[in-house]
Amino acid sequence: MNITEQKKKAKEFIKRWENRGNERQDSQSFWLDLLQSVYGVENPTEYITFEDKVKMDHTSFIDGFIDTTKVLIEQKGADKDLNQAIRQSDNTLLTPFQQAKRYSANLPYSKRPRWIVTCNFKEFYVYDMEQPNGEPKVIKLVDLDKEAYRLEFLIDKTNEHLEREMKVSIEAGAIVGEIYEALLKQYINPESPDSLHSINQLVVRLVFCLYAEDAGIFGHHMMFHDYLARFSSRDFRRALIDLFSILDTPIEERDPYLDDELLAFPYVNGGMFAENKLEIPNFTDELRELILEHASSSFDWSEISPTIFGAVFESTLNPETRRSGGMHYTSIENIHKVIDPLFLNELKEELNEIRQFKQPKTVEQKAKQFQSKLASLLFFDPACGSGNFLTETYISLRRLENEAIKLYMGDAVALDLGQDLVKVKLKQFYGIEINDFAVSVAKTALWIAESQMLEETKDIVFANIDFLPLKSYTNIVQGNALRVDWETVAPKDKLSYIIGNPPFLGHRNVSVEQKDDMKRIFNNKQGRLDFVSAWYEIASNFMIDTKIQTTFVSTNSIIQGIHLESLWKNLLSKGIKINFAYKSFIWGNDSKNKAMVHCVIISFSYIERDEKLLFESPNKDGVSLMTKTSIISPYLTEEYRPIISSRTTPICNIPQMIYGNIPRDGGFYTFTTEQMEEFISKEPNSKPYFFKFIGAREYINNIDRWVLFLKDCPISILRKMPSVLKRVEDVKEFRLSSKAKEIHKFGETPTLFAQLTQPIGKDFIAVPIVSSENRRYIPLGYMSREMSLQIIKYKLFQMPIFITLES
Repeated sequence: MNITEQKKKAKEFIKRWENRGNERQDSQSFWLDLLQSVYGVENPTEYITFEDKVKMDHTSFIDGFIDTTKVLIEQKGADKDLNQAIRQSDNTLLTPFQQAKRYSANLPYSKRPRWIVTCNFKEFYVYDMEQPNGEPKVIKLVDLDKEAYRLEFLIDKTNEHLEREMKVSIEAGAIVGEIYEALLKQYINPESPDSLHSINQLVVRLVFCLYAEDAGIFGHHMMFHDYLARFSSRDFRRALIDLFSILDTPIEERDPYLDDELLAFPYVNGGMFAENKLEIPNFTDELRELILEHASSSFDWSEISPTIFGAVFESTLNPETRRSGGMHYTSIENIHKVIDPLFLNELKEELNEIRQFKQPKTVEQKAKQFQSKLASLLFFDPACGSGNFLTETYISLRRLENEAIKLYMGDAVALDLGQDLVKVKLKQFYGIEINDFAVSVAKTALWIAESQMLEETKDIVFANIDFLPLKSYTNIVQGNALRVDWETVAPKDKLSYIIGNPPFLGHRNVSVEQKDDMKRIFNNKQGRLDFVSAWYEIASNFMIDTKIQTTFVSTNSIIQGIHLESLWKNLLSKGIKINFAYKSFIWGNDSKNKAMVHCVIISFSYIERDEKLLFESPNKDGVSLMTKTSIISPYLTEEYRPIISSRTTPICNIPQMIYGNIPRDGGFYTFTTEQMEEFISKEPNSKPYFFKFIGAREYINNIDRWVLFLKDCPISILRKMPSVLKRVEDVKEFRLSSKAKEIHKFGETPTLFAQLTQPIGKDFIAVPIVSSENRRYIPLGYMSREMSLQIIKYKLFQMPIFITLES
């Protein structure tokens, strides 16, 4: 249904219902008519349910519920004021919204509404439960023909669509993984850098071809499949080489005597098929069937999400990611935590304001100005990975542009406008990525996104807009973002926003090369700053004398400890302001075996927003409450707080908190109870040297763990225990092979712990170094002098317990 048809249907609906409004007789007919007539729901009786039971102290009934879009409806008669409290059956006084909220609170979590609509046949009050304390949006029945778009959330299946996209994209990643594994076996030297580069580029090309044939880019459906199906496994390699060559050759430069099936393929350009020295191995029957049947015939690549698939694709093929175990990607929801408050919400509001103008000429003028504004925005991700932030930003801008086009085109057909109709271009997006393969994936994801958005534009204007040939953009470059001059990549004077999630690495986990980068950027004053701090520092220098706004996702350590004094004190002294922020939340990660990463989002600039937004950590319902404030401190509080300098000694004469015992043994001296018992059965003389070994995890979860403690073991006895000696040699090798100086230096004393600080003959208090942030307290342990050997990451000894508990 196009805009004109919907307006006509809405006017007819208004006329039918302008003088009706009996709550008992008309409620269900009203909603069924609205969904079917105005919003095109074919079977509304299957789409919305009425009178669903909800159990409280008594049984009540929900007037209407749309499960697909999570909308709860509280319907009143035309004689009722939606702001007025009404006496309920249990004698309480509640407004219709309060009544609906009470129903919502008693529903299972999975059934709770995203939207609550109260209605009296004359007005719709719309409450977005993402902002439960916000004011409702009011739509009057008489204005429905002009404001029907404001109720589109009733049928908007965005969430359902996202779930489908995610499922399809992950399935696509699995197919790519199978092709990759089968191809890798065919390479003569599969571990060589040249072979790894070739297989990565080859699979990128195959995926593009698979997508292109399903999305109609090549011409007819199954075109790639039908061309390759003519060749046996033996000739498959040659067929691909010929195809890649023709895809990189302009139509006018092609050999006219080539096979007609080859000549039918369009010119792709964009550098996708330009590298002609790619190492392509021979194909087996298994590979041929995998590509033709499993990847081509049995799967529709046109449905993939380029935002999700880019990251899934990279993690499938990137050797570093593959070795680290499984895939993980940034969810679309989390990307929008960055881009929505940064610019997207404001743009959506501006578009809604344009819709309110009554004169068609004014709407057309404003919509075109809005489109030009979208085309003027430039975005830069200086750690772009597979390009998911840039891709989702591009998609979001193009969808806004399509809405603007819809406003000024109406039902007109765009004749011969082609690409000129679309103003938002890929050239507005810049990125730096250290991994050359990820750069290829990012470009491919953006090209796929461009193709999908063009299809949506075609549906609006009924025009045939050619996607190919691709344009050769160099806006995403391969390089080390901490060494590349950002001004050589992105135009500082025109750039609008810097976005992304730079690497999540603590100072202990950085490589030698990364340490050198940190030293250079911070003039050897980096201390124990996390790696991501370098992006904050470079961005703060890059933004000087500009209106650029930067928003980064970082681990929450960026607002803790040394970072306040060593990073934020410096940023604030330059004039940096925090404009919005999300307090700590769990960052999306699809790997089941990885620890959850607790992150914050911080948006900063030299330009101060009048109204700053501070989002709380999500509550148990997953909702982040928002506070409007005039200031946000580096502690992510809505008031000024002086930055507290770190110190390593107590401020008064009390015992000092220190690290506990640290073995640095590579795990060779630690045992579970079962492992210890098995070891002792083979080496009985080792029994006196096993001690209970308590760390934070063991203490909090009451887990038994044991350590082989050889400090007091005479060398004469040690020589009689070959299994123990083997462990000693393993520890020695582990320490000497370590690149970390603090571990390597203990290689010559392998029977000793690297650090042994436990007080002998004294009581002490142990404090685990890591504990859940969900606790309202820090678990402490009183350790008596009689207790066996412990290893606790922090401990406080000889201190009265009440002092610790009160502090």
